[in-house]
Amino acid sequence: MKKLLYFIFTKSIGLYINVLSFVFPKKAIQLAYALFSEPREGRLSKTNLPKILQEAQSETFQYQEDHFQTYTWQGNDTVLLLVHGWESNASRWENLLPYLKKSGSTIIAIDGPAHGLSSGKEFNISKYAEFIHVVVEKFKPQYLIGHSIGGKTCLYYQSVYQNNLLKKMVILGAPSDFSIILNNYIKLLSLNSKTSKSLEELYLNNIKLSLEQFSGKIFASKLTIKGLIAHDVDDTVVLFEEGKKIASMWKNAIFIETKGLGHSMHDDELYEKVFRFLFENDL
Repeated sequence: MKKLLYFIFTKSIGLYINVLSFVFPKKAIQLAYALFSEPREGRLSKTNLPKILQEAQSETFQYQEDHFQTYTWQGNDTVLLLVHGWESNASRWENLLPYLKKSGSTIIAIDGPAHGLSSGKEFNISKYAEFIHVVVEKFKPQYLIGHSIGGKTCLYYQSVYQNNLLKKMVILGAPSDFSIILNNYIKLLSLNSKTSKSLEELYLNNIKLSLEQFSGKIFASKLTIKGLIAHDVDDTVVLFEEGKKIASMWKNAIFIETKGLGHSMHDDELYEKVFRFLFENDL
């Protein structure tokens, strides 16, 4: 019943946008973009933070008209930065943190745009990468770990900024081709070709890249640091083939295939491998 109601709701929204595109095309595109770029989950409240984040040192950064939140678990001079995915927040790393803490490292997690305690309604990868760069400039992390769209943001960040301080990167369940994400959204709402094309142009305008160039595998091809890519064959959110695409272009990366973890990728065995990759050079 829930699936039927969701189907009816999404198709009704799509129909409304399609009709609106013939009368008020700008309003139609604005609505389609807002629905595409605004997360519906992942927000946090300062008065009700998850316990794991309460244990960290919180810091708010101002960047242009935005502010974003970071959480630091203080350790030694080795620094890791954790980058969450869509409709999530810094608390998603709770299961991984015990493994990383074994190293004695300083661990920093960030809330992405329009997620957690960070400001805004719109999420996009370029802005997320700018937030990451602000954090990198201050804390100088040697390791970067990203999940889902956060993983793709890490790839984008390093391909653009070419940060020489980074030694290794871990990417979990990340998408490669933006066209797949966009086309899934278009298909979900059954948007017409006029609206679909305008939506694509609007989203990519700030990136200054074509749809084909805005690809995780293209970003990965520019990387020289060591990488670990893990993707689950049962991932229904970001298909397994997406991880393989990234791995095929990243010359200095190891690919791990998992099964039964889904998109969350929470798993003790996997996290032990992540720890060994980062700190022991042994899988």
